[in-house]
Amino acid sequence: MTATLGLTATDILPEAAETAALVGRVWSREAGGPCVVVLRGAQLFDLTPVCPTMAGLLERSDLHEVIGGADLAPLGSLDDFLTGASGHLLAPVDLQAVKAAGVTFAESMLERVIEEQAGGNAAKAREIRGKLAPIIGENLKDLKAGSDEAARVKALLQEMGVWSQYLEVGIGPDAEIFTKAQPMSSVGCGDRIGIHPISEWNNPEPEVVLVVRSDGTTVGATLGNDVNLRDVEGRSALLLGKAKDNNASCSIGPFIRLFDDDFTMAHVEHLVLELRVEGQDGFVMTGDSRMEAISRPPSDLVGQMLNRSHQYPDGAVLFLGTLFAPVQDRRGEGQGFTHEIGDRVEIAAPELGRLVNIVDRCDACPEWDFGTRALVANLAERGLAAGI
Repeated sequence: MTATLGLTATDILPEAAETAALVGRVWSREAGGPCVVVLRGAQLFDLTPVCPTMAGLLERSDLHEVIGGADLAPLGSLDDFLTGASGHLLAPVDLQAVKAAGVTFAESMLERVIEEQAGGNAAKAREIRGKLAPIIGENLKDLKAGSDEAARVKALLQEMGVWSQYLEVGIGPDAEIFTKAQPMSSVGCGDRIGIHPISEWNNPEPEVVLVVRSDGTTVGATLGNDVNLRDVEGRSALLLGKAKDNNASCSIGPFIRLFDDDFTMAHVEHLVLELRVEGQDGFVMTGDSRMEAISRPPSDLVGQMLNRSHQYPDGAVLFLGTLFAPVQDRRGEGQGFTHEIGDRVEIAAPELGRLVNIVDRCDACPEWDFGTRALVANLAERGLAAGI
């Protein structure tokens, strides 16, 4: 798929690619399987003989020394993997748990409440939006989740009869942390991304994805698309699993940018993610998600994900949520936005690069058939399993 998108290294790399510590995964034709790689200039170098899995690499205390090693073998240029000549890009994570935080931006929280009130019916959303926005929108402006002020607003909204489970996790003390996808199931830059065929109201969710090792240390960040089926989840919050965890419904990439002196959590907290959706019907939608508007500090979300009650021995990645909730009409007045097959979705930030995918139905995307057992078998065949 990557080759058909016409992507080049320049299209997907961050502005500081020459100095950024960028690691990822590719499927190498020459190696006959997945490889963990580090980018140097325009070339990809093979880390697999040192660390066969990304999860294992990120656990190392000498991480930066390992990726800077002088004896790494080149696998080819990034452009060769984007054209398909040498292989293709994979999601830059493997054995890690794939988790997500929901309702983390007050400005998009209103849309979650509207989904609930509309019961997943996009046609009803505009009417409900008009009624709730004056009540909820102003009350949530600049509100920090879990604060004393948030508790007072909760009491006020309850008195007004407009309290919602989405407001509970949005401004209450406990964040919503859920499983977005299974380890090894995420797709990468250039792949097709899936929409469940039962959904008629859905949208992309451009998000920062934190990369966390097993001891809770955040070691880097990347981009993600946490595809949202608004009608499915809107029918019932108990359908969250069906709305979120589907074939090819989670995209991560293109690379993980590791934290160093030039890129830290402080930079993550000020990122601006840009979204562009371009349809085959000529429809274009743009938007952004500003991390400064998040209602909870990213470090708090990591702490709620991984703690004494929740361990992830292979590490985890955490989608931080999005400010973006599109309402632009597409199929007709009052219908709001929804995806069409063939939409090109681009999520970008100067510090992290650009994640590009094409929308298709989940049941039309390639089936996920390369899981943990297949990875171990492949590495064993290549004489690399001992280092997992």
